[in-house]
Amino acid sequence: MDRRQPSPPGGQFARLKILLGDKSASEAATAGADISADMDAAPAIDWLTRLFGLSAFERDILLLCAGVEMDAKLAALCAEAVGRGQRGHATFGLATAVLPAPHWSALAPARPLRRFRLVDLDAGQGLTTAPLRIDERILHYLAGINGLDARLQPLLQESPAPEWIAAAHERIATRAARALAAPGAPVLQLCGDDAQGQEDVAAFAAQALGCQLFVLLVEDIPPPGAELNQFVTLWEREALLLSGALLIQCSSGGFSAAARHLAERLPAPLFLASREPLRLRRPFLRLEVEKPPPVEQKQLWARALGPAAGKLNGALDSLAQHFRLSAKTIHATSLLTRNSDAMPRQLGASASHDLQPRELWNACRTLARPRLEDLAQRIVPSAAWEDLILPEPQMQTLRQIADQVRHRMKVYESWGFSDKGRRGLGVSALFAGVSGTGKTLAAEVLARDLDLDLYRIDLAAVVSKYIGETEKNLQRVFDAAEEGGALLLFDEADALFGKRSEVKDSHDRYANIEIGYLLQRMETYQGLAILTTNLKSTMDKAFQRRLRFIVNFPFPDATQREAIWGRVFPARTPTRGLEPKRLAQLNVAGGNIRNIALNAAFFAAAAGEPVGMGHVLEAARLESQKIERPLSEAEIRGWA
Repeated sequence: MDRRQPSPPGGQFARLKILLGDKSASEAATAGADISADMDAAPAIDWLTRLFGLSAFERDILLLCAGVEMDAKLAALCAEAVGRGQRGHATFGLATAVLPAPHWSALAPARPLRRFRLVDLDAGQGLTTAPLRIDERILHYLAGINGLDARLQPLLQESPAPEWIAAAHERIATRAARALAAPGAPVLQLCGDDAQGQEDVAAFAAQALGCQLFVLLVEDIPPPGAELNQFVTLWEREALLLSGALLIQCSSGGFSAAARHLAERLPAPLFLASREPLRLRRPFLRLEVEKPPPVEQKQLWARALGPAAGKLNGALDSLAQHFRLSAKTIHATSLLTRNSDAMPRQLGASASHDLQPRELWNACRTLARPRLEDLAQRIVPSAAWEDLILPEPQMQTLRQIADQVRHRMKVYESWGFSDKGRRGLGVSALFAGVSGTGKTLAAEVLARDLDLDLYRIDLAAVVSKYIGETEKNLQRVFDAAEEGGALLLFDEADALFGKRSEVKDSHDRYANIEIGYLLQRMETYQGLAILTTNLKSTMDKAFQRRLRFIVNFPFPDATQREAIWGRVFPARTPTRGLEPKRLAQLNVAGGNIRNIALNAAFFAAAAGEPVGMGHVLEAARLESQKIERPLSEAEIRGWA
């Protein structure tokens, strides 16, 4: 479709003024039929005639209505003819009386003038006597101004063709453009987890067709009824006037009834973008648009960063394997960090500032935070490996987890393990043990060692009594965490990840559906997820098979408790006469030891003294009351 800007009909209406002269209203209106005799090449009215398939009579009606709006003399003559006072309007009766080749069907609802709302017909009056007004959008078009209808501007966002696009997405866009260029073009359904990539594909394909893409978010679609019908009519018109293509983005709000209504009615080129496949009752072509795989993400980073990429000493491998970003996000993040890199020089600093890998890493980490804050608690890890007191086998397993996260790019991509599919490539672990044995502390250690954000999932916020809402909430958690490379910690996950029950009622059936979704999602999650449980026996066996690591956190023995007591007080804490060996007689877990040490410090601070055995004894008695476990004489013998 030719998208040249229509030329304004200024010459036409100048000619119309000359033709008016001192003629009667009837003669003047009849002269309107002759204004096409000396038009400029390809004037706007000719474009409208071809775009909407207007007859000569319908074309002249539009010109007459436009003349009334633009020329006061013609408006006065029309007023004189139809008896409308000082300001006149064209009517269908006047048009049929004075314009050549009239036909009654010109104002039929199915004909272009009314179907596409090129003219407005005042309701409540007879068809022949009701004032005819040209639609404001069409009047502007005739005047040479071709912009989106003001009624659609709050709903639609123009999406220009991307400056650059992932190679896989470009191939998909080329296929989409070929499909849309064929006769009987189908709806293009773009599925997958890359909403920005879907928009890039649609914009790239639209550009190949000579179209301009506009994006409609599913939550902005008017409700079914008069508003939605008006949207359909106005967009059908804009698709012709602007050579427009429409993308309905369903990734956030789901495929609503209003979105289905539009998908069934709107003309091609039409794109639907969603996470999951959709069903339609009209021909469609489904294309998968997923975020670029790690190898291609690395290529995108190198391209976006330019010469600076060569100075990052392999940091791009880590970025590509830890974060799942769209091409558009990679481009925007690289621009942000490069601008930050240029700031010292802009401010006149003498020392040069090279882009550091940590700047890029931290920029990527922050991408998921706004989306995760509602459903998870971000923990700033401060613990290090030396803070963990565990048997050597458990420590070795934890270090293996860290190694697998670090070297995923080499094993999965360079060594080809991802060629057989990406399911099961995430690193998942179960930490099992009674409360206070160090499960959460170990997650903090891993997050700090790997330089990842740590999010503890708030199960109260995730689990919903409404059917399907739990799965939606979990999908939001996993998607955001995957993009930002976060470590997910499902703390005390027994209730959510427990055994699937025998179906006795609908509640059991939907609970099992939720667990089944979790099993599937854990397999496809490409980040690091840690589940903690106090009762390993309650975990579903099928779920345990999908976990790569299971780490049992034993209750600490006397030697381990002594080591915990020896490290529990910070170096700056004043102490006097503390005996870790005697304190280790207290048969409690590491979490309880930390609580006792903290309370003892407050007791000592209130007394204005260094922390001593007496303060620890007082704090131990307080802790025993809290956990409802009395202290034995053997445990505190020799403390004070």
